[in-house]
Amino acid sequence: MNRVVSVVVPVFNEEAGIVDFLDEQLLPVVRGLKYEIEVVLVNDGSSDKTLEKINGCKLKNKIDFKLISLARNFGKEIALTAGVNHASGDAVVMIDADGQHPVEMIPRMIEKWEDGAQIVTAVRDENTTKHKLGSKFYYAMMRTFGNKDVVVGAMDFRLIDRGVADEFNKFTERNRLTRGLVDWIGIPQTYIKVKTKDRTSGKPTYSTKKLAALTMDSLASSSRTPLIIFGYIGMFITIISLILGSFILIQQYILGDPLKLDWSGAVAMSVFVSFLVGLVLISQAITALYISQIHTEAKGRPLYIINKRQSMGIDKKKK
Repeated sequence: MNRVVSVVVPVFNEEAGIVDFLDEQLLPVVRGLKYEIEVVLVNDGSSDKTLEKINGCKLKNKIDFKLISLARNFGKEIALTAGVNHASGDAVVMIDADGQHPVEMIPRMIEKWEDGAQIVTAVRDENTTKHKLGSKFYYAMMRTFGNKDVVVGAMDFRLIDRGVADEFNKFTERNRLTRGLVDWIGIPQTYIKVKTKDRTSGKPTYSTKKLAALTMDSLASSSRTPLIIFGYIGMFITIISLILGSFILIQQYILGDPLKLDWSGAVAMSVFVSFLVGLVLISQAITALYISQIHTEAKGRPLYIINKRQSMGIDKKKK
């Protein structure tokens, strides 16, 4: 039996460029591979004509094709999860549909896989690609407070072996980051540098607000460091406040202000109380983030809902 390579493509509101990406970019590359190819397309609740465009693609008639249409927009990370869950290949390639990930690098990824690599991750070539400020901030936060071994510029464009995909499918958390989960598995990764491209059409789906939310979710799901840091800050402020309070008490009231500092007790207390209240509020916000994740996980809802009437090929048995 021939080995199968699955290509998972999450799609959200890509009506302007999805046909060109599938028929003119992806199809010519995958048809040249020596493996059987399965394309798993995940429509993440698109509100435009993306689904209609997909149904008219020539790609469907050329290779094994699965269309998973989610009932609503669950987000890219869940869409990727749905695609990997339904991929049956011996290797699974994840790639975006906006044209920024160079499809011509898929054969090189497969070569690395043939050489024994279980995870092949594409990394932006920093010499040729200008990182956005938001992306730099994300990686800085993750390396400082989360996973210190995270590779700057690592993308969702990657290949994972069947064994890795099976382990990935065991994860059940809802606030997830695909690259973080793959890193957590712990299997050594092979990295290849790629030159990203401009979007072929449409607008980026990751706004500043979404990127900030992704950063916070990533930190909360991968590290307890923020809680620990604020615990130490609280201890430090408490000790410093105790020392300063003792100094003011002794200097001002016991010794009679020999340094002529003329401290006002009300002013000093107001400053200390305001600062400590602000610190408590920040700490509570961080704690609330963790509690909200616990609340979300405790609900036990499914990760996603599939609109089976709009989907195709998902009832096929895995090879």
